[in-house]
Amino acid sequence: MTWRTVKALADAANPEELFRGQWQNRPSVLDEYKPYLDDRWSEGCTNAWKLWEEIVPLGYKGSYQRVGACLRRKRTSPRPVTAQPPSPRTVAGWILRRPTALSEAEQLQLKTVLAHCPELDALTRHVRSFAVMLTERQDERLPEWLNAVRQDDLPSLHTLAAGIDRDRDAVIAGLTLPWNSGVVEGHVNRIKMLKRQMFGRAGFGLLRKRVLLAPWSCCQCLMRGSG
Repeated sequence: MTWRTVKALADAANPEELFRGQWQNRPSVLDEYKPYLDDRWSEGCTNAWKLWEEIVPLGYKGSYQRVGACLRRKRTSPRPVTAQPPSPRTVAGWILRRPTALSEAEQLQLKTVLAHCPELDALTRHVRSFAVMLTERQDERLPEWLNAVRQDDLPSLHTLAAGIDRDRDAVIAGLTLPWNSGVVEGHVNRIKMLKRQMFGRAGFGLLRKRVLLAPWSCCQCLMRGSG
């Protein structure tokens, strides 16, 4: 051991200072293929032998052991802890609920999601504006809402706006009158449920009997709704 080596060992303040010199950042035959390995690792392929077999046809002439060592470093390197993103169903639930019904944590999470997606932010504004218009029966705001929707690049809402324009009188009636077809729709859904329970194994005759032989009160409600 030379005097220079002894002095370097004595002067080192931490172990990292010992790894300096001509061997540091030495080129490797694997360097050219590391981007490919990183992409495959991100896709979930962590088998060193399989990855070695994949890069050999690409021109890699190094050993399998070098690929295995590279993947071992990946496995043992500390990974940043990231929060699991909310599912689309969860985000949709936050948007459709009243803002006051969301907890502080949910409001914060939704705010973060909307900050990363301007289109979703615009959609949330339109949905909540329509909800206020619907619950407070503000039919006079409908033209303003339709114009605001058309200003944003949201094809799905454009389709909705076109449908509202075609049935504007019915929509305005729904926003102003105290009556609705909710009861009738409920009984229609009940009949559809009975039909689907038969799985196509019987015809209209059995469906008719199942509806008519239901409890008297249900039949009475059905007849009042259809009338």
